[in-house]
Amino acid sequence: MSGVKKLDSCRVLIVGLGLIGGSLAAALKARNGCREVLAWDRDPQSLILARERDVIDRAACSLEDGVADADIVVLAVPVLAMSAMVRDVARLDLAGKVVTDVGSCKSDVVEVARECLGDSLSGFVPGHPIAGSEKSGITAAKADLYEAHKVIVTPLPENTLAASQLVRSLWEGVGALVLEMDVEHHDQVLARTSHLPHLLAFSLVDTLAGDRDSQDIFRYAAGGFRDFTRIAASDPTMWHDVFVANRNALLEALDEFSEGLQQMYAAVEQGDSRAMTGIITRAKSAREHFTRMLESQSYLKAMSHQSSHTFLARSGGTATGTLRVPGDKSISHRSIMLGALADGVTEVTGFLEGEDALATLQAFRDMGVVIEGPHDGRVTIYGVGLNGLQQPPGPLYLGNAGTAMRLMAGLMAAQKFDVTLTGDESLSNRPMNRVVKPLLDMGADIETSEGGKPPLVIRGGRSLSGVDYNMPMASAQVKSCLLLAGLYAEGETAVVEPGVTRDHTERMLTGLGYPVKTDGNRVSVQGGGTLTSASLIEVPADISSAAFFLVAASIAKDAELLLTHVGINPTRTGVLDILRLMGANITLENEREVGGEPVADIRVKSAQLKGIEIPEDLVPLAIDEFPVLFVAASCAEGETVLKGAEELRVKESDRIQSMADGLNALGVDAVALPDGMKIPGCAAGAQDVFAGGVVHSHGDHRIAMAFAVASLRARDEIRILDCANVATSFPNFIDLAHSVGLNLSETES
Repeated sequence: MSGVKKLDSCRVLIVGLGLIGGSLAAALKARNGCREVLAWDRDPQSLILARERDVIDRAACSLEDGVADADIVVLAVPVLAMSAMVRDVARLDLAGKVVTDVGSCKSDVVEVARECLGDSLSGFVPGHPIAGSEKSGITAAKADLYEAHKVIVTPLPENTLAASQLVRSLWEGVGALVLEMDVEHHDQVLARTSHLPHLLAFSLVDTLAGDRDSQDIFRYAAGGFRDFTRIAASDPTMWHDVFVANRNALLEALDEFSEGLQQMYAAVEQGDSRAMTGIITRAKSAREHFTRMLESQSYLKAMSHQSSHTFLARSGGTATGTLRVPGDKSISHRSIMLGALADGVTEVTGFLEGEDALATLQAFRDMGVVIEGPHDGRVTIYGVGLNGLQQPPGPLYLGNAGTAMRLMAGLMAAQKFDVTLTGDESLSNRPMNRVVKPLLDMGADIETSEGGKPPLVIRGGRSLSGVDYNMPMASAQVKSCLLLAGLYAEGETAVVEPGVTRDHTERMLTGLGYPVKTDGNRVSVQGGGTLTSASLIEVPADISSAAFFLVAASIAKDAELLLTHVGINPTRTGVLDILRLMGANITLENEREVGGEPVADIRVKSAQLKGIEIPEDLVPLAIDEFPVLFVAASCAEGETVLKGAEELRVKESDRIQSMADGLNALGVDAVALPDGMKIPGCAAGAQDVFAGGVVHSHGDHRIAMAFAVASLRARDEIRILDCANVATSFPNFIDLAHSVGLNLSETES
């Protein structure tokens, strides 16, 4: 095929007018997607029905005539007939034409294509739409069958780029999401995700239908049984052909399933509650985890149909009442990691059920740790000990969780098995060299993508040696990563900090019986110890989440909020210190210690804030809270200056530039500095500090929530784009904000 044709100038021939071929023809016709829709089928009645239903423009008199008139030929015949059809088409003149198929098995048809297509192989691009129904034939054709459904294209090395692009545009033109996969991998994946479930459904229904109580079984079957066995109503001939065509891959999948079924059989037979719980909880969480992961399309290239969440923050709100924000994300991450590595059972309460923390939980399930929950913030972890983790079945997907990736890099570097740490599009663009380089010095074997970015490929079986590492910049994530690696290293691992950072890892290690030595700004552990179960880890409310409401109540008129059970670890209270320096009315009540972490109820009232030069020693203690502190500074009388916060450049977004751009868009003359920001503030008593308008969060949850708070002092509505990632750290932010008086809602756009 020479040149690049446009789909709208092409004649498309559909060979075979069953459900798949008929629906493709109907979709092309309904969308005016191509110049002309032709069809040929061995059954003349199908062609007559297709014309009567206006599914096609014209019926070809013969296969030869249809191919001669067409630019694109789509082979939509049954799987076992596909190879013979390729041979038939190969005998015709295919010069300048593109040929594709729709079969759910690729290896056999590709083998035949290579055997008989010759030079025309360059235009044969195999494909497989992941769509269908229990009905079949042209009468079941649906013009919307492919909308928002996946189509897998399996291009061959011999294909021209123009041919591949035209097949992609064919499917994209009917609303499908087009993905690419190699032929062998396609057949293995489909054997497990489609062919095996159909085989099991057919077998189960057949088995139960032969039971002597079959009438009662089917009469009283509940929804779950009906949902699972629905696919047993599919076309028997088609599925017989699929099972035959993909026999080897299907048998491999069936062997894997049989092994898993035997494990469950043994657990039930022996009354092994822990084994049963492990299988059930892993299955439930895996289903939920992969559903979230795939719905976000975070690691797929087909992004055109992804919805974008927009916050609508209207002016005129307030901030009054009592609330408890979700559990601390940093502590939630660490509770799963260290609870999994402890000997014994650990109960966690107050666990943050946000996507970041859930990704960490799923990663340890993938490594063989039995974890129950979360249920209303309660998690039960059956620890496997420091050396009890198992190799996961595939890469560990950590979503948007930078904390999880950096801390787990230290843990994974010392394991006996290889592992790959990966994440969503945002995490895949964040630098990891600041943990990778010191880990390499300890003897780890880690490979990154260009620029030191994820995925991290970590090779196991390496012996680590302790180091004495002087951190170039204060970072709790780097410190924790190295301390966790140090649990496995020979000798002492020490980290010297240039400034104070959060100490949750040290506190939790101590609570789990592992000695941690602190000498000024030097923290160290000795390798070779053990972690014992703490029985209970109570996660306090996250001060980083509370920060949005601390600022909200400070800048709103006549506001008063009580935030309960908030963690006030002295390495995290920079936001309180900075707001107090600005004149905020904040008091601590009911101070106490829970699980080794100090907590308190925080009362905050409206106040006229003053601009300040933020002390650099407070910067590491409030690094995550600066987006909303920039909003507070905009509402303060006089200039606020932040320096020494270059780490903000490498968070989920460049938080310095993202906030400066957003503030500028709302009428605030903020100036981005290389390591901070200058914000001029406002006149005393000014109410409308921000104009309305549109700002972009760049997928950064803290940017999104900060601008939501800004609406309290805005003249008009603020539209905040790309807010889907708020769920990573604060899953019920909108509900809580609305409950205390903010005029905030969400839409998809």
